[in-house]
Amino acid sequence: MATTLVDRHNLKQHARKNAKKANDGTGISRAEGWRRRGPLLPALIFTIVITQLPFLVTIWYSLRNWNLLRPDGNQFTGLQNYVDIFMDSTFRSSALNSIVITLGCVFLAMVLGIIFALLLDRKFRGQGVVRTMLITPFLIMPVAGATLWSISMLNPSFGLVNWVISLVGIPPVDWTASHPIVSILMALVWQWTPFTMLLVLAGLQSQPKDVLEAAQIDGAGWTKTFLWVTLPQLRRYIELGVLLGTIYVVNTFDQIYLMTAGGPGTASANLPFYIYQRAFLGFDIGQAAAMGVVVVIATIAIATFALRLIFRSFDAKD
Repeated sequence: MATTLVDRHNLKQHARKNAKKANDGTGISRAEGWRRRGPLLPALIFTIVITQLPFLVTIWYSLRNWNLLRPDGNQFTGLQNYVDIFMDSTFRSSALNSIVITLGCVFLAMVLGIIFALLLDRKFRGQGVVRTMLITPFLIMPVAGATLWSISMLNPSFGLVNWVISLVGIPPVDWTASHPIVSILMALVWQWTPFTMLLVLAGLQSQPKDVLEAAQIDGAGWTKTFLWVTLPQLRRYIELGVLLGTIYVVNTFDQIYLMTAGGPGTASANLPFYIYQRAFLGFDIGQAAAMGVVVVIATIAIATFALRLIFRSFDAKD
C-alpha cells in the first residue's frame, strides 16, 4: 500500500514537472518550436538585412550634416536636421500634398470600386470580358500608366480628355500645368479602382444568400438592403482596401515624376518626390534621410492604428 502511494506521488511529481516544462516553453516544446521556426530563419535574416539595416544607416545619416557638394562639412548635428525640415515650408506643403493625394485617391477609388463591384455582382452576357477589362488598369506598370495619361489623355493639344470636353463647348485645358493635383488623381484613381473593386466584389460574393432573401421577404428595397445589410458586411473589405491603398498611394512617385515633375514649382510635389529632390538634386543626404525617417514613422503609426481598428472589428464580429 505504501509502495503504491509512493508510486502515485512520483507519477504526480513527474506530471507536474512535464507540465511546468511545457508551460515554460522548455524541453520538448522548445525543441519543437525551434524545429518549426527553423526553416523561416533564412527568410527572417534576409528581411532584416535588406530592410532594417538600411533603415538604421538612414537614421545615422539623418543625425549628420552631410551634403555631397560639401564633403568636408560631414559632422554630427544630432536632431538639427529634424528641426530644419519641420521649419521648411516646402516640406510642409509636400506633406499636405501627400495627404490630399492619398485621401482623394483612396476615397474616389473606393467609391468607384463599390459601384463597379455592385454592377459586376450579377450574371450578364460578357461578364468575364467586362471584368477583365476593368481589372486591366491595375496590371499596367505605373510608369506606363503615367505616360499614357500624360500624353494620350491629358495632352493640351491632342489629348482625349480635351477632345471629349470640346464636344460640349469647353475650351482645351492644360491639365498638368493648370491642375496638377487633379491630373495626378485621375491617373491614380484609374490605377487603383480595380484593386478596391476586387476586394469589394469578394465581399459581395461572400454574403450569406439567406440574409438577402430574408431582407427581400421583409419588404426591404434595394437601398435599405444595401445600407443595412450589404454595407455592414463589406466593412472589413472596405477597411482593408483603405489601409492597403493608403500605404501604397502615400509612396506615389512615378505619376508625379512623369506627369508634373512636382510642378508648377512644387505645387504637386509630395513627400517621396521632395525627398528625391533633396537627395539627388540638392545632394543633401542628411536632411533627405531625416525626411525619410519621419515618413516611415508616420506611415507605421497610421498603419498600426488602422490595423488595430480592423482587428477590433474582426473580434467584435467573432
